[in-house]
Amino acid sequence: MLDHVFTDAIGALRDALESAMLERQAFEERFQADVLLGDVSWETSYGLPGEGSPPRVQADLTLDWPTWAQTAYRTWYLDEEFTEGPRIEIEVVFRVQRLAEAPDPAVIMKGLPTSAPMIGNEELSGLGPTLEAVYDTDLNIVSHAVEITYTGSYELDEKTLEDGSALDEHFGAMGGWITSALVRLGDLPFSFQPAIDP
Repeated sequence: MLDHVFTDAIGALRDALESAMLERQAFEERFQADVLLGDVSWETSYGLPGEGSPPRVQADLTLDWPTWAQTAYRTWYLDEEFTEGPRIEIEVVFRVQRLAEAPDPAVIMKGLPTSAPMIGNEELSGLGPTLEAVYDTDLNIVSHAVEITYTGSYELDEKTLEDGSALDEHFGAMGGWITSALVRLGDLPFSFQPAIDP
């Protein structure tokens, strides 16, 4: 296993999600490196247990480690001189899918928790909903989906770089918040299409 603060952050977030009893979606986890720019990203999807495939509600999560963050981390690691704290960019997308009818965005927004968690010293900020319609080859709508995105960043201070145990505390709040949001979205009064793989 790589000994790197970014992989430690991935482990902390994964532990928080699994401790919150969420179920990782099979084959939905990716660790990618941009060979041209040097950015590294990790993507995964979690849903509520027993939802089938695809689940009615899921959270798609992305952590990005930009190349400038690697430069700042490397400078601190090799020179032990803390000049600029590296940042991990965070994106959480809540997706409600398999909807039988187009949802009312206002109902979706009311179903979300009223606040997002603090990750370190910053709170994730939400964007407006995105609605999607899925068509078959005859151009008949077969289902609908809606996504709500939260973004933010997590700045690593020197203490966290020296002792990664703070990552568990900082990312731990995300597990409960994501579970709460998925349960609330799943409880909204919508009709859903059956799962392909129950």
